Amino acid sequence: MKLNIVPARTGLLWVKLGVQTFWKQPLAMSGLFFMFMAMLSVVTVVPFIGIALALGLLPAATLGLMAATEEALKGNFPMPSILLSAFRASQQGARAMLVLGALYAAGFLGLMGVSALVDGGQFASLYLIGGKISEEIVMQGSFQAAMWVAMALHTLLSVLFWHAPALVHWHGVSPVKSLFFSFMACYKNLAAFTVFGLAWAGLFVLAALAVSLIASLLGNPMLATVAIFPVALVIVAMFFTSIYFTFRDCFVADDKAL
Repeated sequence: MKLNIVPARTGLLWVKLGVQTFWKQPLAMSGLFFMFMAMLSVVTVVPFIGIALALGLLPAATLGLMAATEEALKGNFPMPSILLSAFRASQQGARAMLVLGALYAAGFLGLMGVSALVDGGQFASLYLIGGKISEEIVMQGSFQAAMWVAMALHTLLSVLFWHAPALVHWHGVSPVKSLFFSFMACYKNLAAFTVFGLAWAGLFVLAALAVSLIASLLGNPMLATVAIFPVALVIVAMFFTSIYFTFRDCFVADDKAL
């Protein structure tokens, strides 16, 4: 396995492939994404440890969606059991994925702890536990500072874990080493990932504008409020589908194609 450097325009290709592959199996890919979201949401209600448990399962669940994308790309219909791919390969692989999940949970809770140092924990409490949010709270300088600190640290955490689940699962890389390789892949291909992120942001904006325009033409402004949520979910599902291609093109397998 070796790192592959791609041109900036590859970011657009990743988006295109994600959209195309999603529509090869739209029912399966959207259904698996909803199951992915539902599974993590259900886990969060476990008393005391629910949030940490959901965070710990996120890398494995993301790997499941990547495996589903691989199956859809081959023309197969990915079954729900594919979401458990991280735990079905081998006992050693399952342990490694659990370690990776624990590292992610620790990292996320740690960055929330850092943000709590900025505003006394208001932002972290609202994000992790929920509660009543008001304009007065949001407009506080300390709250906004904590939000930006959390966003910056979460970006770094995402870079570390972006490729890590796939490296652990498909290449047998140790959890700690996978974080390093993931960071280097994102850093070396920063231009492509920047284009990738901007392209998805643009698609979200265009979708929102299209929904608003259609609602306006139909003379029913409330339609936009109702329709934007399912449209956004489909776009997010396509985004998760495209993650597989960012991994496939950033690493070259020495012995077999992914």
